[in-house]
Parts: sequence; structure tokens; C-alpha cells
Amino acid sequence: MTQTIAPRVRTVVLLLLAAACALLAAAGPASAHAALTGSDPQQGAVVDTAPAQVSLTFSESVSLDDDSLRVLDPKGKRVDEGRPSGTGGTTYSVRLHSGLPDGTYTVTYQVVSADSHPVAGAYTFSIGAPSDTSVSVYGTDPGGGAVGWLYGLGRYVSYAGFVVLVGGAAFVLACWPRASGVRAVQRLVVSGWLALTSATLLLLLLRGSYTGSGTFGDVFDLGLLGEVLQTKSGAALVSRLLLLAAAALFVAVLFGAYDKREDEEKRDLTFGLAVGGTVVAAGLAATWAMSEHASVGLQAGIAMPVDVVHLLAVAAWLGGLVSLLVALYRASAESPVPAVAVRRFSRVAFGSVVALAATGTYQSWRQLGSWSAFTDTRYGQWLLAKIGLVVVLVGIAYLSRRWTARLAEAGPAVVRQREGARKNEQGQPARKAAVGGTSGTGKASAATVGAAGTAEAGDSRRAAQLARQRAAMDAARQKKERDADPQRSGLRRSVLAEAGVAVVLLAVTTVLTQTEPGRTEQEAKAAGASSTAPAAPSTGAVTLDMPFDTGGRNGKGVVRVELDPARVGANALHLYVERPDGSAFDVPEVKVAFTQQAKDIGPLPVVPDHITTGHWSASGVQIPIAGDWEVTVTVRTSDIDQVTVSKNAQIG
Repeated sequence: MTQTIAPRVRTVVLLLLAAACALLAAAGPASAHAALTGSDPQQGAVVDTAPAQVSLTFSESVSLDDDSLRVLDPKGKRVDEGRPSGTGGTTYSVRLHSGLPDGTYTVTYQVVSADSHPVAGAYTFSIGAPSDTSVSVYGTDPGGGAVGWLYGLGRYVSYAGFVVLVGGAAFVLACWPRASGVRAVQRLVVSGWLALTSATLLLLLLRGSYTGSGTFGDVFDLGLLGEVLQTKSGAALVSRLLLLAAAALFVAVLFGAYDKREDEEKRDLTFGLAVGGTVVAAGLAATWAMSEHASVGLQAGIAMPVDVVHLLAVAAWLGGLVSLLVALYRASAESPVPAVAVRRFSRVAFGSVVALAATGTYQSWRQLGSWSAFTDTRYGQWLLAKIGLVVVLVGIAYLSRRWTARLAEAGPAVVRQREGARKNEQGQPARKAAVGGTSGTGKASAATVGAAGTAEAGDSRRAAQLARQRAAMDAARQKKERDADPQRSGLRRSVLAEAGVAVVLLAVTTVLTQTEPGRTEQEAKAAGASSTAPAAPSTGAVTLDMPFDTGGRNGKGVVRVELDPARVGANALHLYVERPDGSAFDVPEVKVAFTQQAKDIGPLPVVPDHITTGHWSASGVQIPIAGDWEVTVTVRTSDIDQVTVSKNAQIG
């Protein structure tokens, strides 16, 4: 029986790992989580005069370096100057050389979003009239190639290591304290620590190349590594390494001093280990929450602790499940997993599922924002796959609970039966030895005395060999008895199925963390529809589209400012406020101001009158001189939620 089970387990594990790798490979490079939602000049625009700068607006804040924004002339020569800088909110600009000739110019960008993922792209605009250009406009693929694949693998291994480390330790403390002495469980938890530590070091080395050139040569660039350490992602990875040092001490105590204590003494130490372990585990989970999806966007202050709870629940459930599977298959026959430990884990798993349902619902709402995003966005489609896997996992867990109940009912009877059989087997050899010893006492004594000096060394070796053979036979017999138990065998099969689904579920979760949230994708499409469409040649009027996010409920949208004729003197101003889906809506207050920093003029305030839903206007707006003006709009969506966005416009 045992000879057929082990190959099956290895085959199933290999198939599951292959499926997980296939999912990771199919996921492709990491999708950018900050989308370009606007630009000035717009994509494909033909402007009459050369702009003083190029501005790009993203769906969230990004990190830039000296080469993040570049503008190339028709011959491919750079015409930007100075370091790119932020001009308010999520808008970033770079200055251009003065007196640029007519022709088609290419704008390229490569930045890092606030949730740690790289994003790059390019577009063109023209001065005077379009022309031929030697620059190829292509969508660059940040985070791709071999470096991107390794980075994705490192992320998966780090999640898996965290789950095994935290879940395995929780299983020992909460479900089966005696598992601290089970060698297989010890190796599992230590392997989780090693996997998480190794993956974290790998991610730290790959980070600079992953967000930059994507070449292996940059992996060992110490200067680039120093820059990574100054970023939010680098700080999170370093913090994770420090917490793993504390986790190493925790594991040493758990499998050292804790294992050597008696049951009564273990109870006193369990509370301290549980508190310390929870603090370390929460700290490790926070290194993901503070540097990825939860740290940016809507309600970040709530989303980060929710994400920590979500990760801890995943670890307690899936990590404990793997520990239970290892214990069921690899624990010695002398100390099989007791029914009480399985029942305790069942309660832990149930609580984890409840926590996952609550936190997962909130995260889904936050990342999607609408029902249509489930099917219309890549993130929503992956999320549907994850929900389906969770449903399957819960269904298999229900079957495991039934086997647990049967194991609890049959446990006492099986134990008594095994003890009786073991006593009978041990008694028969003893009785045979006793009978043989009394039948030939004289002859045996004489033979023993005569051969004592010559057989002593050989007998010790033979006795050791026989002892090893007897131990192997006893272990095989005990495993055979254990495998013959239908309740325990059924439980092992159901737990193995759960662990298999969990491996694939973890792979899907890793892909989700690398996919642009559905809410961001839909808002980028809506807000960028007008800014990325080819614009008509300038007729004198100026139209500015500025995405905004006040941070409150219904706080996202696009404000459009139209200034006609955009010349010195009196102008007519129209202001429109739209939701991300393009529908007009009213806000409590909007204010406009004009500033020309070069001449130290302004801000010149304008308070437009409300005309109809989502439409405000003002007439006779005076612009005193021509030049590059900053147009600032303040939008208030509630009593406490407001934001100010701005763009530059050439007037006069």
C-alpha cells in the first residue's frame, strides 16, 4: 500500500507544479498599474506653435528618473531639457528647447507606478504640420523578457514561502503542538523560511533591471541597487529580510525549546510564541500591503490593514492545509495525526474562509468598481477564475470535514484494536523464547560458556543488523495498518485534492497582483478616450481635459475646460464635469484660476456659474498677456473631499 501511495503523491505534486508554472508563463510580463489618461499636447495633435513643455497625466502617482520622459524630433534627437517634474497631482512634465521647427515629434515615457509596477509607452504630436519621422513609435514592454519572468517566479515563490512558513507554524501552535517534534513538519516550515528569504533576495537584485533596462547586466550593478533601496519597493524588501531574521529565531524556539517541553510546560510557552509569531507574520504581510495594490488608490488607509488580514487568512488556511497533508503522509506510525488536531484545523480553516470572504469582497469592490469590470477587464476575468477555485476548494474542504467527523467517531475503536493486535504480536515471540529456553537449559549453558570468547564481536554486529530489520518491518507493518484505515485514507485523499487546488489558486493570486486593476483600466479608457484621439488643427480655442480623484465616494471623474478664443482680452470659459464613463454629473463646487509663473501673474480666480448638469460657464474672462498659462481647477465632491488639478495652455 505504501509503495503505491508515494509515487502517486509525487506525480500529483509534479502535475500541480507544472500547472502553476503554465499559469505564470501564460500571464506574460507584469501589466502596468498606472495608465496614461491624458497628455498635453494630445496624441496625434497638430499645434500651431511649439509648446514650452510636454505634460503627461497618469491614473496614479509614479516615480521618475532623468530619462523617464523623453521627446524626440523627426530625426530621433532629444529636444527635452532638464529633469522631469510633477506639476500637480498625477501630472508630470518636461521642458522643451525653444524654437522647435515644424514636424512630427515622439514622446516616450518609462515610469514606475506607485504600486511598484513599471509602465512605458510612446505617442506622437506635430508642430505646424505632420512630417516623416525616423523614430519608431512602439509600445515598450517593461518587466518583460527573462528578467521579468524571473521576477514573476520570485514573486510566486515568495508568496508560497510566506504561506508555508506562517501556516505551518500556526498549525503547530493552534492545532497539533506535538507536530513540533515531527521531522517532516519541521522541514516544511524551515523550507518555507528558506524559500521566502531566497526569493526576497532575488527580487531585490532583479528590481532595478526589472523596472529599467530589463538586461541581466544591471542585476549586479551596485549603483542601481542603491537606487532601488531608496524606493518604496526596495524599503519593503529590506524590511522583509529584517523580519525574516526575527522569524528565524521564532522557528528555532518552536522546534527547539518548545519541542523539548512537556505538554503542561508547552501551554505556558504557547501564548508567548503565538503573540510573537502573529506580530512577525503581520509585519511580513505588511511588506506586501505597503508596496503594492493596497497602498494606492481608493481608501488606502483601510485597504492596507484589510490586505494584511487577507494574507494572514490565506496563510493560515493554505499553509495549515499543506502542513496537515505532510503530517498525514509523512508522520511516523507511532505518532499519527490525532483526530483532535484535524478538528482544530477544520475550525481554523473555517474562520480563515470567513475572513477571506469579507476581505476579498472589499478588495474586489475596490479594484473593480463595477459589475461590468468582471468581464470587460483582464483583472476581472482572473478574479472570476480565483473565485471559482475558492468555491471548488471550499467544496473539497466540506468533504474533508465529513472524513474528520468519521475519523473522530472511529478513532477510539481503531486505537484499541491496534493496541490489542500489537500486544498479541509482541507476546508470541516472548512465549516462544520462554519455551525454547526451558527445554535445553544444560546444553545451551555449556555451549554458551564454550563459545563466549569467539562469538561476542560477531553477535553484536548481527544483533544490530537484526534490530534494524525488525525496526523496518515494524514501520512497514504500522504504515500498512495506518493506510488500511478507510477514514484516515479518505481524509488524506481529500486533503491532497485541497492542496492541489491551493497550488493553482496561489498561482492565480500571483497573476492578479501583476495585473492592472479593473477600476484603473476602465477609468483610463474613459478618461483617455479624448486625450488619445487625434486632435484637429488649432482654431484658436483651447480644450483641456484633467482627470481628478478627490478620494471620497463618487470622487473620480474628468473636468474639461474650454477657453474661447484663448487670446489676450475677454474669453468665454465653459467647464464640464464627467464621470469616468463619460456621463455628466454635478459637484458642490468648482473653481478656476489662471497663473503665469514666468511673469509672476496670478492666480487670477474665476468662479463659473452653474448652467445645467455637469456644465458651468463664465463670460468675459480676462487674460492680460499672451504666453504659457497654468490653468488650475479645484473640484469639491463633498464637504471634506476636494482636489486641485492643473494643466498648461498656450494663450494669445
